[in-house]
Amino acid sequence: MANVSTLRFGAQTDEVTSLLRIVNMVRSGEAVTRPEIGRVTGLGRGVVAQRIDRAVDMGFLEDAEYAPSSGGRAPRTLRFRAERGRIVVCALGGLHIHVGITDLDGEILDEAHRAWDISEGPEKTLRRATTMVDDLLAAGDGTPVWAMVVGLPGPVDFETGRPVAPPIMPGWNGFDVRRAFEERYDAPVWVDNDVNLLAAGERARRREDGVDLIYCKVGTGIGAGLVSRGRLHRGANGAAGDMGHVRVPGVEHVCRCGKTGCLEAVAGGWALVRDARARVADGATGMLADIAASGSELTPEDIAISAERGDPLAISLIQSSARQVGEAIAALVNMFNPGIIVIGGAVASTGELFLAEVRHRVYELSLPLATRDLLIKTSENDRSEPVRGGVDLALEQLFEVSLPRWFAEGRPTVAAVHGTPAAG
Repeated sequence: MANVSTLRFGAQTDEVTSLLRIVNMVRSGEAVTRPEIGRVTGLGRGVVAQRIDRAVDMGFLEDAEYAPSSGGRAPRTLRFRAERGRIVVCALGGLHIHVGITDLDGEILDEAHRAWDISEGPEKTLRRATTMVDDLLAAGDGTPVWAMVVGLPGPVDFETGRPVAPPIMPGWNGFDVRRAFEERYDAPVWVDNDVNLLAAGERARRREDGVDLIYCKVGTGIGAGLVSRGRLHRGANGAAGDMGHVRVPGVEHVCRCGKTGCLEAVAGGWALVRDARARVADGATGMLADIAASGSELTPEDIAISAERGDPLAISLIQSSARQVGEAIAALVNMFNPGIIVIGGAVASTGELFLAEVRHRVYELSLPLATRDLLIKTSENDRSEPVRGGVDLALEQLFEVSLPRWFAEGRPTVAAVHGTPAAG
């Protein structure tokens, strides 16, 4: 039987490969009994038993209840020991921080959410975020953190975990977000664009192989997450899907990124707030005008809620945003040919009011072949979406990408996963 030294992965052996595959098969539910594993892998009964014994010794698997009998002795099932580690997701938005903790099966154990302005800068923001994480971990049972995922509302170099010239995040450019978390929690960390987390969550809802999907978030800003053949497409430098800064012809508004005429500058939530204030100043009345008159700061959520309640000004703003977003999505449909488009975010939370305009523009401007089997829908509007998506990304990186590098250690480490130890 293999010992730990033979499981060092300078070069993978057939034994190592089959051992990793068996652990992942049980974890994913592809095969959970010894006979099933033998049929799927083609390995002999003795080899299967040996590999499973090794996985049990290392703490990854254990025997569970008996499966239904198919005529002979009922086989005992195996279970992946998801309780051995925790995954932490920290989703930073333009105006909020959302953290969640799950087990290794992705079951959410605890969450916290608070308002926060990302423009406060990296030091203050990460200090607040880690305090929230610490509070959740302190309320738990002390199970170690195996992985962390951090979502940021801007372009991210996925390989380094650093934001790259994020338009709404002053002071964040090049900041080593990954290291900041690795030093504190001694666990591998992956940093990605926040919309990619949402796209990963939608991917997780559709486990069929090869899904082609676009998640378009229309909130304070606008961005898209692209899934191609079941894999997140980040582009060469992590900038894929940054549709909020596509130029809209004839528009002269200055965007928060400093350029002129960006989609976000006419259809993003902050732009709608700007336009609402201007319309109220010109004499518009109604629910939005009443909120502005009360002294409260208008928000994209105020506009969405007012539109749902029939406020004419809010409805016109939402429909205008949807038309512009629909035109941008139509271009993506022609180039990317997705099977599913999911629309989420605060501005799009009006549901059919927003969705109807998007559908109209997409079907009007896209090629018939590209829209023949296209489904366009709103997100589930689940408050836990960023956490679910972050967990899906973490599980992919832990068990599909980096597992051979850390399996022999019994749990993932920063050095094994990313190649270098966390400083500190």
